[in-house]
Amino acid sequence: MAFTEVNQIKGDNQKYRLSPEIKKYSLRDVGFMETKTGKFELERSLDPNSPYNQGFKFKMTVEADLKKFKMATLTANGMREVDVHKGKDVDTHLEQLNFILDNLIERQIIEKV
Repeated sequence: MAFTEVNQIKGDNQKYRLSPEIKKYSLRDVGFMETKTGKFELERSLDPNSPYNQGFKFKMTVEADLKKFKMATLTANGMREVDVHKGKDVDTHLEQLNFILDNLIERQIIEKV
């Protein structure tokens, strides 16, 4: 998955872009970790019963210049993108995903397109 200015979660019609108000300290406040290359990366479990990455997870990476990003819902090992709108526990996964996305919108990290 390549870095782009507009992204969407697999299976969802809603598109997102980085907020013009995005700041590096806001990324750190939400839980993004800075990589050795200067990118910011966030991984969150979509299983509310287990904070560990045993089920699906949400992953978002922002380039160091805060211009482009990528985000996806992945399997526990992070090797394959999945559609959380299908399968078992759909309501639970979507609730967690929407909570994470709403928090990123509230903190002016992303915005809906």
